[in-house]
Amino acid sequence: MFKLFKYLKPREWTLISISIVLIVGQVWLDLKLPDYMAKITTLVQTPGSATNEIWRAGGMMLLCALSSTILAIIVGYFSAMVATSLSKTLRKTLFEKTLSFSMQEINRFSTASLITRSTNDIAQIQQTVAIGLQVMIKAPILAAWAIGKIAGKNWHWSIATAVAVIVLLIMISTLIIFVLPKFKIVQRLTDNLNRVTRESLMGIHVVRAYNAKQYQGEKFAAANTQLTNTNLLVNRLMAIMQPGMGLIMSGLTLSIYWIGAHLIMDAAQGERIGLFSDMVVFSAYAMQVVMAFMMLAMTFILIPRASVSAGRINEVLLTPFSITDGDMETSPNGQKGEIELRNVSFKYPNAEDYVLKDISFTIHKGETVAFIGSTGSGKSTLINLIPRFYDVTDGEVLIDGINIKNYTLEALHNKLGYVSQKAVLFSGTVKSNVAYGSTASSEGIEKAIDIAQGKEFVEKMEGTYDASIAQGGTNLSGGQKQRLSIARAVNRKPEIFIFDDSFSALDYRTDRQLRSTLKKETAGVTTLIVAQRIGTIKDCDKIIVLDEGKIVGMGKHEELLHSCKTYQEIAYSQLSKEELEND
Repeated sequence: MFKLFKYLKPREWTLISISIVLIVGQVWLDLKLPDYMAKITTLVQTPGSATNEIWRAGGMMLLCALSSTILAIIVGYFSAMVATSLSKTLRKTLFEKTLSFSMQEINRFSTASLITRSTNDIAQIQQTVAIGLQVMIKAPILAAWAIGKIAGKNWHWSIATAVAVIVLLIMISTLIIFVLPKFKIVQRLTDNLNRVTRESLMGIHVVRAYNAKQYQGEKFAAANTQLTNTNLLVNRLMAIMQPGMGLIMSGLTLSIYWIGAHLIMDAAQGERIGLFSDMVVFSAYAMQVVMAFMMLAMTFILIPRASVSAGRINEVLLTPFSITDGDMETSPNGQKGEIELRNVSFKYPNAEDYVLKDISFTIHKGETVAFIGSTGSGKSTLINLIPRFYDVTDGEVLIDGINIKNYTLEALHNKLGYVSQKAVLFSGTVKSNVAYGSTASSEGIEKAIDIAQGKEFVEKMEGTYDASIAQGGTNLSGGQKQRLSIARAVNRKPEIFIFDDSFSALDYRTDRQLRSTLKKETAGVTTLIVAQRIGTIKDCDKIIVLDEGKIVGMGKHEELLHSCKTYQEIAYSQLSKEELEND
C-alpha cells in the first residue's frame, strides 16, 4: 500500500503536511471541550456563580466545536484532493504500463483483470486515502493526547477505559483475521464477473445465433452469485463492528458513572462537587480515547482491502518488461526494407515445444514475400517476431542488417506498416482511423483509402471521410474494416508492409485490384503477406511454405507446384489443376 505513495507529487505532500497541522489543531480544540464542560459543571453546582461566567464558558465551548468542524471540512477537502490526484496518476501510469507490455506480459494478466485493476482496485485506494489521511493521522494523536489528559486522574476509571480498549482491539483483530482473506477472494471474483460479462457482450451474435442466452445467463448468474455471497459474508462480518463499538462505548460510560456514583457516595461533602466534575471530564476524555481507537478500527477495515488492491496494482506496475528498448534510431548502413532471419527458433513462455524451429531466409528491399501453411504451422507467430511482439528464443531477426533488438521500439515500429489478422478500428471517424499513429493531410488519407479500394464505400457513408466509426468498427462489414486497416498502413508510408492474413474478408476481385494498386503505388517497399488463399500469393516474388514450425518450401508459385508437396496439397485443395495451369 505504502509503495504507491511514491506516486504522490510535491503538491500532494504539501497538502498532507498542512492537513497534519490542521488535524493537530482540531484535536486540541476537541480536547478543550471537556475542560469547558468541567468548568460549566463546577459553576452550575457552586452557589453564587455568575451567569455570565457560564455563558462565557458555553460560548468558548461552542467556538471550539465550530472551529473543529471548519478544520475537519478543510482536512476532508485536502484529503479528497490528494486521493483523487493519486488515483489519476495511478490510472494513467497503469494504462501506460499496460500499453508498453509485450504479448508475453499481456497474456500473464487477463483483459478483465487489467480492467478491474484500473477501475475497482484504484477506486479502493482512492477511498482509503481519502478517509485514511483524516483518520490515520488523527487517531494516534487523539489517543495519545486524551490518554495523557486522563493519566493519573483515577485508577478505577482508568482500568474501565483500558478494559474497553482491550475488548475493542480483540474484536477488531478477530474480524481482520476472518475478513482479510475474503477481500482477496472478492477481487478475484470481480475479475471473473468482468470476464464473463465481457465474453458475453463480445460474442453476442454467437449467443443469439445458438439460442444460448439462457446458458450465458446461468454462467453470469453463477459468477454473480459467487461474488454476491462472498460480499455478503464480508459485509455481515463487518456489520458486527458498528453495534459492537456502540456496546463498548455505552458500557464504558455506564462503568465510569457507576464507579463515580460509588466514589461520590463515599466522598466527603466538600469533595463531591470536584469529584462529580472530574467524572464528567474523565467520561468525555474516555470517549475520545475510545473514539480514537474506533477511528483506527476504520483504518483496519479499509487498509486490508486496500492492501489487496495495492498488491494487484503493484503486480502490474512492477512487472518487468520482457522486451526492452535498444538505442538505435536508424540503420547506419543506409539500407531500407531488407529483412533477414538467422536460425530463428521460438517457443512461447512456459511452453515446452518450439513453435518455430531453425528458420532462416533473406528478403531484399522491394520484394513481396508470402507465407503459407496449414493452420498452426507458425505463420502469424513468425510475422509477429518482426515487430517484436515476441522476442525470438534462439537466433536473430535483422532489419537493414541490424538486429531488431538494437533498435528503439519506436524506430522499429516506424519502419513497419502492420495490418493485424483481426481488423482493429477505434471509435472516431474514417479519417482518424486511417491517420492513426501518424500525421497526414486529407489528400494523403484519401489517397491511402483509394489504394486500399475503400473509396467507393467510404464516399457513400454519411459524412464520407468524416463519417463516424463505432467502437470496434461494428457499423462496418468485415471487408470494409480490413480495407480501412490496410489504408492505415499505407498512409504510414513504411519501409516494410506486414499483412497478417489481411485479405481474407475481401472478394477475389477486390483482393486482386488492391494488390495490383498497392504494388504500383508502393513500389520499392518490402511486403510480407500471410495468407490462406493461393490466389492472393501466387504472383509474389517469393513464397515460403511452413509446416509444423519449419520451412518445407521456398520459391515462386510455379516452382513450388512441382517441388513442394505441402504447397501442392494447399493449392489443389483450393483450385483445380486446370485453373492452376491456366493461371
